[in-house]
Amino acid sequence: MEVLTNVIERASSFVLSLELWDLLDILVIAYLVYRLLLLVRRTNTSRLLKGVLVVIIALWLSAGRLRALNFLLNYIVEWGVVALLVLFQPEIRRVLEQVGSSSLPFLQFFSKPRVDRQTIEQAISQTVSACGDMSKSRTGALIVFERHNQLDEMLRSGTKLDAEVSSELLKNIFFVKAPMHDGAVIVREGRVLGAGCMLPLSRNVNLSRDLGMRHRAGIGMSENSDAVVVLVSEETGSISVAVGGMLKRHLMTETLEQLLRNELLPQPEEDEGEKRTGLKALLGKEKKDGGKADE
Repeated sequence: MEVLTNVIERASSFVLSLELWDLLDILVIAYLVYRLLLLVRRTNTSRLLKGVLVVIIALWLSAGRLRALNFLLNYIVEWGVVALLVLFQPEIRRVLEQVGSSSLPFLQFFSKPRVDRQTIEQAISQTVSACGDMSKSRTGALIVFERHNQLDEMLRSGTKLDAEVSSELLKNIFFVKAPMHDGAVIVREGRVLGAGCMLPLSRNVNLSRDLGMRHRAGIGMSENSDAVVVLVSEETGSISVAVGGMLKRHLMTETLEQLLRNELLPQPEEDEGEKRTGLKALLGKEKKDGGKADE
C-alpha cells in the first residue's frame, strides 16, 4: 500500500506540474512515434527496425566493458544513420509530402487552388463511360487522377498531352495497337496531361498472385502518392480502383462513378466525415455483392 501511495503521489505531482508547452511536447512526440509505426507497417521494414534495435541494445550493453565491440558498434552507428537515410529516402519523402498536403490552415497558402467542379464531373463521367466500354471489350487501362501530390516525375516518363478527358480519347489511347496503350494516363484538374507514363511498382509482398503488372503499378502509384488510380483488367475486363495502397476490385460502373465523385470532387468541410463514411459503406456493400479487396 505504501508503494502504491507513493506512486499515486508522484503521478499526481507530475500531472500538476505540467504546463501547456509540456503537453504540446508530449503530443508532438506521440504523433511522431505514431507516424513512425505507420511507416514501418506500410513499408514492411519491421525486420530492419529489429536489426537497428539489436545494434542499439548491444551498444548499450557493451559500454565500458567490451571496448573493441563498443568501438566497432559506434563506428557502425555513425555510418548507419547515413545508410538509413539512403534506404528510407522514398518513405521520408512520402511522409514530408503527406505533411505538406495536409489540411492544416497555415499550410493552405501553399496548396493548389480549388478545381472547377463542373470540369471534374465531366472528367468522371467520361472516364466511367470509357471504362464501361473497355471492360466489355477487355481492353486494359490505367488512369491516374492526380490530387495534391504533383506527379511531374511520372509525366516526364511518358508523352505530354493537354486535352479534355473524353471517352473516345481514353479508348483510343488504350487501344491494343496504340503506341501508348501500355503506360498510364495522368489526369490533372480534369485534363489529360500525359499518356504512356511509367509508374512505380508496389513493394507489397502480400498482394494476390493473380494481379498483373498493370495492377501492381496502380497500387504502387497509390502507395507513393494520394492519387486515385482506375484500372481495367485486360484478362477479365474487371474494373478496379486503388487508393492509399488499397485495391478494390470488380466494381460496377455505378460504384466506380460514386467512388470517384467521393474522392475527387471538392467537398464542404462539414461534409467530410459523411463523405468518408459513405465511401466505406459503399465499398462494404460492393464487397458483399462479390467484390474482392487486396492490400
